[in-house]
Amino acid sequence: MEKPKVTPKDFFLWAGAMVALYGSVIALIGLLFEYTDHVFPDALDYYVDPYSGGIRFAMATLIVLAPVAIVLMRIIRSGIAREPAKNDLWVRRWALVLTVFVAGAAVVGDLITLVNYFLGGELTTRFILKVVILLVVAGAVFLHFLFDLRGYWSANPARAKAAGILAGVLVLASIVSGFFILGSPSEVRLSRFDDQKVSDLQNIQWQIVSYWQQKEKLPASFEELKDPLSGYVLPVDPQSGEAYTYEVTGNLAFKLCATFNKAGVGDPYMTRSVPVPVMEGKGLEGGDTWQHEAGDVCFDRTIDPERYPPFSKTR
Repeated sequence: MEKPKVTPKDFFLWAGAMVALYGSVIALIGLLFEYTDHVFPDALDYYVDPYSGGIRFAMATLIVLAPVAIVLMRIIRSGIAREPAKNDLWVRRWALVLTVFVAGAAVVGDLITLVNYFLGGELTTRFILKVVILLVVAGAVFLHFLFDLRGYWSANPARAKAAGILAGVLVLASIVSGFFILGSPSEVRLSRFDDQKVSDLQNIQWQIVSYWQQKEKLPASFEELKDPLSGYVLPVDPQSGEAYTYEVTGNLAFKLCATFNKAGVGDPYMTRSVPVPVMEGKGLEGGDTWQHEAGDVCFDRTIDPERYPPFSKTR
């Protein structure tokens, strides 16, 4: 009996399905890893991505690639149902065997890593959870395509459909969970506005300190900070377009104010609040922390002339 020939359509359908499948599985594992890190943060990690870029990228990848993989596999299975001879296409066998091999290698590598960490005494809750996640996902992929190689799903189409629905529900649940951590896109944007406001106030603060060092007095208003020669332009609130509030409260004291959407630690990359000591004669008295609540917030600052001496005394 003549073997069925692989058409360009067959080749690219399988190639596209495998790329979409591998991308979806990797994104799912990465997303579950990110959730694990979020629930069980490492006490040694002081800085993280403030906008959960890893979660957003994994979610975006799943949202795009998972439906692509499902649609392409449905097209392939429909073609096989019409022409059973397509079961013997070499591209199908290679794709299934490769997938079984990769998934099996991932499971073996996962177990080796687990034993290695166990012997090193470095087991933690989040590490064990990640091992379990990788073992379950890779193991499920391994078994699914091993059954496919043996013709199990072709002989049991109802169970194949149920397995596909279950996988789709799990992927959907993983994606939806991300929105509970990230919040809606509009909430993320509000946080980005707040972080930019803190950055602007930090910029303005050091312009004020520099002005005092040059002229030994605080600027009466923002207008005095403008410098056409250097090209410095005062930032404004990116959300409202209004100028920030500045007020001189003493010979060396001033305050900067802004309106924030949410409470924040100030430094968007700080995973936990680290106390900033207030030390007399050290930099800006009152601390240089930018922690804030929601609403109108003012930051009081006092320049220490010993740490930031006028330029006339340093020459």
